[in-house]
Formats: sequence, C-alpha cells, structure tokens
Amino acid sequence: MGAGHSHAGGVDDVAGGGRSHRRRLQLVLLVTLGVVAAQFVGAWLTGSLALLTDAVHSLTDSVGLVVALAAAMLVGAAATSTRTWGFRRLEVLAAAVQALMLLGIGIYAAVDGVGRLAAPPHVPPMELLVFGVVGLVGNTVSLGVLAAGRRENLNLRAAFLEVAADALGSLGVIIAAAVMALTGWQQADAVAALAIAALIVPRAALLLRETGRILLEFAPRGIDLEEVREHMLAMPHVREVHDLHASTVATGLPVISGHVVLDDDCFHDGHAPQVLQDLRTCVAEHFDVTLEHATFQLETADVAAGEAHAH
Repeated sequence: MGAGHSHAGGVDDVAGGGRSHRRRLQLVLLVTLGVVAAQFVGAWLTGSLALLTDAVHSLTDSVGLVVALAAAMLVGAAATSTRTWGFRRLEVLAAAVQALMLLGIGIYAAVDGVGRLAAPPHVPPMELLVFGVVGLVGNTVSLGVLAAGRRENLNLRAAFLEVAADALGSLGVIIAAAVMALTGWQQADAVAALAIAALIVPRAALLLRETGRILLEFAPRGIDLEEVREHMLAMPHVREVHDLHASTVATGLPVISGHVVLDDDCFHDGHAPQVLQDLRTCVAEHFDVTLEHATFQLETADVAAGEAHAH
C-alpha cells in the first residue's frame, strides 16, 4: 500500500510565481546588457583590467540570465507521463550553469590580474570612474528588482548573487579609479581585478555545492533521516522502516519515500490507512523541513522478509 501527497503550491501557484520570476529576470537582463555595453566601451577606451573583468563578468551574467529566463519559462510546464516533475529541475540546472560561469571568470580575473601587477598599463582614472559609476547604478537597479524574490527561487538567488558580485566589482573599479587619481599608483587597477575574483569564486563555489547536493539527491538540509526513522518507529504499530530516502526536486519541493512494516493486524482490521495518515502528518509537521510530498509503502513482515531475500 502506498500514498503520495501533491505539492501544496499547485499548478496555479507555480505558474503565477513563474510569471513573476520571468518579469524580474527580463528587466534585469535588459539592465545588465546595457551595463555590459557601457563597460566594454569603457574597457576599450581606458585599457582597465578591472573594468574589463567586470564587463566579462557582467556578460557572463547576461548569458546566465538568459539560461535562467529560459528555465523560468519552462519550470511551470505541466507534468506528463514521461516528465513526471515537468521542468521543475531546470531551475537547479540553470543555477549550476551560472555557478560554473562565475567560477570561470573568477579564475580568469585572478590569473590575468597577477600578470598585470608586474607591468601595469596606464589607465586614465577619471574615465574609469565614470564607467564604474555607470556600472554600479545599473547593478543597484537590478539588485532592487531581484531582492524580493531571491529567497523564493534558487534561480533568482543565483541571478541575485551574480548581480551582487557585479555591483561589488563596479565598486572596486570606482575605488581603483580614485586611488589612481589621488596617488598615481597604476597597480590599483590590477588589485581591483583580483578583489573582484576573490568575491566571485567563493560565492560561485557555495552555489555550485548547493546545486550539486540537489542533483546528487542528498537529503535536504535540516533533515536527519535517522531522526526521521526513529520518530516513525516510535509510532504505534510500526515495526520497521527501511529504504528511507529524502531528496529535493527543486526549490520548495523536498520529497521523502520509504517502506514501512506494520503489525499484521493493521491489514486485517482496516487500521493501516490511519497509520499511513499518521506517518504523513509526522513528516509534514514534526521536522524543520516540511516533507509534504511523502510516499510510503506499507508492508507486512513477510513482504519485508521477501524483499530482503531478493536483495
């Protein structure tokens, strides 16, 4: 005997959230593309490594935002017999792609920055300052657009982190321009590029680790399956719990499944459905992570013994 539980949000909520996420991503993409164009022009005019690094970073973000936007458009697509979760996991894949892009540009900035410390080119500070301010203004607008939804969706969180890193990069460009204008120390441009790399790499690594946990189907953070098993075993009529698994399909969609051995009497007196409901209530309400999508197979001791023998 098994039972599932539909996700609380429902199709309408997913679609509504998807529309909101798409609007945010579309606006941020337009702003970011404008910033990219300005930064590349500025990097060409000034020869600044920091501005070039920030420009390539912003361009990478634009590609990532296109991927994120495509994922947001597909994530609410209805499930089918072959795509049982629809395209929900595209959100996670898109976030992983963006994390890899961030790592790549971070490593590039670090390598090139070290090379330019020894032989820094001349960079006009006032022109650099202007383009740094343009980038910071654009990034600030994008952060405001994404701020409200970053905790609701892994895709938006990835985009928020990318734009936040862009904003810090633009701030680094502004500081480098100010240092060069006041002191004439041209290495400030390369130092700013290295600082941008130092900001990018750790955040990208954290995001990649989180998406990796989901793709490898690790248990959701905050869930100890041994603790879950103990609580289930403490319930009346439950004799054994095995093949217990928990994972995350996408943001806000943790799932759990397992085989539960009950007293034989439960299958004769009609008590099994009530035990099943108690199990579902337990995993949905007792733990920090709400496991509303639960599938449990109820078994007799003989069935469990047959499974163990088959394995």
